Amino acid sequence: MKKLIILCLTVFTLSQCTSESVDLIIINSNTYTVNENFDTAQAFAVKDGKFVAVGSNEEIQSKFTATNTINAENKTIVPGLIDAHCHFFRFGLQLQKVDLEGTKSYDEVLQRLADFKDEKKVNYITGRGWDQNDWPVKEFPTKEKLDKLFPNTPVAVRRVDGHALLVNEAALQYSGLSETKFPKQVTGGEFITKNGKLTGVLIDRAMGFIKIPEATKAEAINGLLEAEKINFSYGLTTVDDAGLGQLPINLIDSLQKAGDLKIRVYAMVSATQENLDHYIKKGIYKTDRLNVRSFKVYGDGALGSRGAAMKEPYSDRDNHFGALIYPPERYSEIAKQIAASDFQMNTHAIGDSANYWVLKVYEEALKSANAKDRRWRNEHSQIVDMNDFELFENVIPSIQPTHATSDMYWAEDRVGPDRIKGGYAFKKLLDTYGMVALGTDYPVEKVSPFLTFYAAVARKDLEGYPEGGYQMENALSREETLRGMTIWAAYSNFEENEKGSIEVGKFADFAILSNDIMKIEERKIPRTKAVATYVNGEKVF
Repeated sequence: MKKLIILCLTVFTLSQCTSESVDLIIINSNTYTVNENFDTAQAFAVKDGKFVAVGSNEEIQSKFTATNTINAENKTIVPGLIDAHCHFFRFGLQLQKVDLEGTKSYDEVLQRLADFKDEKKVNYITGRGWDQNDWPVKEFPTKEKLDKLFPNTPVAVRRVDGHALLVNEAALQYSGLSETKFPKQVTGGEFITKNGKLTGVLIDRAMGFIKIPEATKAEAINGLLEAEKINFSYGLTTVDDAGLGQLPINLIDSLQKAGDLKIRVYAMVSATQENLDHYIKKGIYKTDRLNVRSFKVYGDGALGSRGAAMKEPYSDRDNHFGALIYPPERYSEIAKQIAASDFQMNTHAIGDSANYWVLKVYEEALKSANAKDRRWRNEHSQIVDMNDFELFENVIPSIQPTHATSDMYWAEDRVGPDRIKGGYAFKKLLDTYGMVALGTDYPVEKVSPFLTFYAAVARKDLEGYPEGGYQMENALSREETLRGMTIWAAYSNFEENEKGSIEVGKFADFAILSNDIMKIEERKIPRTKAVATYVNGEKVF
């Protein structure tokens, strides 16, 4: 008996000595690895910020020991979620400005502005979120009431999509304009007028004539940290920020290097000529948390403000086509310059005309290269002519499912019953290219990726409308949707070898969820929460 005890102790000791020490072990989980086979696993081990093993409880516990072992209690774990198109920096700044999202009338907008002025004591009111399509009278507001409420305080607040701006007379005068003194024509934009006078609403490039004070560095830092906290609370570990300048990119980099900002950022640089020249000369900049290798170009405006460029007139506004933001030849110039570099081109395109033009420009610019390997992206791809889907063969569709469920109430009014068949066609886009990158476009939409998941799969609003779903022939499966929020989004960022799935050698970015989004009833998906979020194996939420 004594020899048997000694033998057992020896075997136990040897087994412990041969076990590898790691930083973290997760056991008893329902982990969707999102690897090539979409395998599930019970457990995994993390060391030095990366996954070192994935398998069953027995496999992991027999090979590894860790000071931190977490029993997931059969909760669902997914790779760190990626928002493939959002406005992270802008969202952070917006958190410090007036929030007009969800307002049900113009009067409610005015009340929020007044309350904000009383609370913050600001000298210039800015913010975002109004949407006339949610009001009883679905027409653009005018500035008369604003002028009475704020005769001396400039007010400039963006529509929810960011493509229209409502201003008062004080803001016009602050910018050297007035209701009768303004440019009469603007390429790629419009000053809305009535009886020859400005109504107070400016569309797309016309908004650039309004001067708004820049945020301070302290405001920018606070905004980034607050935005990060909210993203982590939803299991998001990487954000693709669509349209950044040099200053915010440098600020993000410095905060990440200092360890103050832990979220990973894929930066799409705003494609001004200055930025194009600067970054193409500098070359791709890549750290573990920041990737600067793409340019964001604006093709047209938004459907909600009728700025999206259409091949035929809007169905609800005679002889109105929307407009490209730049002259057509400018897109070819930009594409040619980017094509001669290693950078990616990502272009905002909403209307069928904008989508066609952008895709043809891509085709021409990349005709001497392996186009698919360049991974150029078409951002939004909202209304596509049924004859033009084939143009996505070599271009990644970067789409935002909640746009479909936000716009479905009025989108057909804008484009008519025939053109809407090519609208929000996620499945058709997926079938054409082979993958899609999914995002939210927040703060245009909500931050929650679970609303993205629900909109892609169920294509309903939170009240379950419409029964049976909206144009369900273009719904995505749950597996396709999770891939679009993880590995396909990583691929669209040239990062599929370091993130997007729970596999050996990749960053240990993952989220523990309150629900199994792959199996629960559709109606419960939006109520899903992140129980915990990890970046590099470090718990950040």
